[in-house]
Amino acid sequence: MNELANQVAVVTGAGRGIGQAIALKLAGAGADMACVDLEAEFCVETVQKAQALGRRAWAYAANVSQAASVEVAAKEILAAAGKVDILVNNAGITKDGLLMRISETDWDAVLDINLKGTFLFTKAFTRSFLKQQSGRIVNIASVIGLIGNAGQCNYGASKAGVIGFTKCAARELASRGITVNAIAPGFIETAMTAKLGAEVREALLKQIPLGSLGQPEDVANAVLFLASPAARYITGQVLPVDGGMAM
Repeated sequence: MNELANQVAVVTGAGRGIGQAIALKLAGAGADMACVDLEAEFCVETVQKAQALGRRAWAYAANVSQAASVEVAAKEILAAAGKVDILVNNAGITKDGLLMRISETDWDAVLDINLKGTFLFTKAFTRSFLKQQSGRIVNIASVIGLIGNAGQCNYGASKAGVIGFTKCAARELASRGITVNAIAPGFIETAMTAKLGAEVREALLKQIPLGSLGQPEDVANAVLFLASPAARYITGQVLPVDGGMAM
């Protein structure tokens, strides 16, 4: 269970839900954890749980959509941890609405956090990865970026962008031993999906061949695989964790 021993992982949006599950899964496999969220306080629980597993763990505040904020966080992480081996770009938001009703503000907010944030954090650690000639980057996209969904044009565009970004970055960095992959979760049991009404939930389940929503642990397991030595020969790929929605 120590396949990530002596490695340092950064997870954005690590304060709760899928991000917290990813951070704790990597910590359980031996990685020290740099947990990032909009406020450092959001990551206190994640950090405490990672430390309880015997890992070094830190909490950092960063607005992933602002270059200056990302640069400060990246410098602090490298100063404290000494290196970074794994980067998981998980931070994301939704601001759903029909196309004709989406405001420019809501469009920009979703693209800035979901896509620009992935770009900024990846860029911030690329020089370090290149010097090491190694690294694992895992970007959290979405099944919506693959198949679309009414009322989520902004979210779908951002996640489709993450997939395109992943493939381009993978081609750029492969020669230095750095892999870049994406995971496309389907509908996962989180605080967000807990708010769905019974009828909406029933209709949603009909779209999922396996007949149930996923768990944050399902996404975390996929991240662990792509971050591990077992995935050393995989790059530029998108792994759906969606119960079969995108097949």
